Amino acid sequence: EYGADVLRLYEMFMGPFEVEKPWDTKGIVGIQRFLLKAWELQEKIGEMTPQDVQSLLHKTIKKVTEDIVAFRFNTAISAMMIFVNKAGKGNIAKADLESFVKILHPFAPHIAEELWEKLGHDQSIMYESWPVFESAKTQDAEITLAVQINGKVRGRITVPANASQEEVIAQAKQ
Repeated sequence: EYGADVLRLYEMFMGPFEVEKPWDTKGIVGIQRFLLKAWELQEKIGEMTPQDVQSLLHKTIKKVTEDIVAFRFNTAISAMMIFVNKAGKGNIAKADLESFVKILHPFAPHIAEELWEKLGHDQSIMYESWPVFESAKTQDAEITLAVQINGKVRGRITVPANASQEEVIAQAKQ
């Protein structure tokens, strides 16, 4: 009913690899929706990827790379879900979609191979090298901070990531 890739992803997404998990198929529909959204990204190919989506792609490549090594497949899949939801709201450059398909491949090899072919490649994705993230693109330009007074959160402010302590305090007082 769902296919091999959905089942593979569902099993990996259920929780930490080494922990026993109860079998419950209610969440399998969410995995199927994720793969459908990933499939639909090919319809969003444009000339450029927005900067925030490109930054998220590099963060996702970094996260998935680290999570595969640490056998944290569930959090790697979660990171890819976040990326697909954000990328699906606008355009994505073909090269960026190719990078995403490469990190999806170990988790959902059948759909990744099909997407790879639809992106115009004759050779299997298995022969492609793993994408490398750019550290500069994983840094946030702005950060959100909680403003606390006497231990209670009174608000939140967004400041440049490289703001000095004085600048942050001045904005918090405003």
